[in-house]
Amino acid sequence: MNNYLEHAPDELVKLFSDWNIPAYRVAQIRRWIFARKTTDFESMTDLPKSVRTTLAEQFGTILRGKELTRLQSDDSSQKLLIELADGEQIECVLLQNDRHHRTACISTQVGCAMRCSFCASGMDGFVRNLTKSEILEQLLRLNALLPDTERLTHIVVMGIGEPMLNLDALLAALDEATSADGLDISVRRVTISTVGIPAGILKLADAVVAGGKGYKLAVSLHAPNDALRSQIIPQNRHTGIAKILTATDEYFYKTGRRVTFEYTLIEGLNDQPEHIAQLAELLRERTAIVNVIPLNPVPELNFRLPSNKTVKRFVEQLEHRGIQVKVRFRKGDKIAAACGQLRAQCKSEPPS
Repeated sequence: MNNYLEHAPDELVKLFSDWNIPAYRVAQIRRWIFARKTTDFESMTDLPKSVRTTLAEQFGTILRGKELTRLQSDDSSQKLLIELADGEQIECVLLQNDRHHRTACISTQVGCAMRCSFCASGMDGFVRNLTKSEILEQLLRLNALLPDTERLTHIVVMGIGEPMLNLDALLAALDEATSADGLDISVRRVTISTVGIPAGILKLADAVVAGGKGYKLAVSLHAPNDALRSQIIPQNRHTGIAKILTATDEYFYKTGRRVTFEYTLIEGLNDQPEHIAQLAELLRERTAIVNVIPLNPVPELNFRLPSNKTVKRFVEQLEHRGIQVKVRFRKGDKIAAACGQLRAQCKSEPPS
């Protein structure tokens, strides 16, 4: 059966013409879905009954997945476990703060082939890419968690999967999310995070320039030398830091958007003085920012969380060397919704 969310507006206009439905109905339905948070054709009361019946017959439901679990943390984070139409499962997260930021953290794949050593997302391996509609459905479901007077303000593509390996579907979904008659989220409030796929970074740069979409790029660096990075991120054996930095330099040159380098800090592994010096040397002549992420625990993985003293020393020493640094404060970790904790399915109850 046709999937409504897979179609761009111009495609829907053509389909509607075949069914003798006026083209202006496409805009009406978009308002129901994106502005009024309605995903049931029958509830779209300004559409004639005959049109609603036709749409239901042709498309079935707008959202094809099923919400299996909704968890809420005491910091207002909410995590959804969604079962897709084929029975596979993904997670996505709503993050909120007192600056009125309402951020959707979304997944792009079922499972992940990158298998970063500290991350839960790749523990069960890669299954498949998500479709445009499955990515968009996460945004619609998270947006619906907010009161009618609020809407999503930011998107971080930092959930399950490697975005650069499913870029076409992701960009199509983001087109809907950032369009004025879609979710109307500013393109400058969208961040796409990658483990560092040079070809994908260059493809994204071209797409950003061609489409006028100023998306932010974040690269999960996590180590300042290839030996250590390959230990943490096996994919690095096929790329290497030098090729990744060449691609990010090109991204900055083409788009004018500063690149963020994410660095998950792990006690006793990548937090030593020599790592600070090496990282500063890599980035000192680049217009970049380091986002330090204190490790979020995954019960099955044997890594130590950094102490507050370790984080403070790491940040101060980088700043002393002229590197701009931000620390990503932990949010959602009590429901396993923080960076590195998402997975294809809930294996156990969240920690109390």
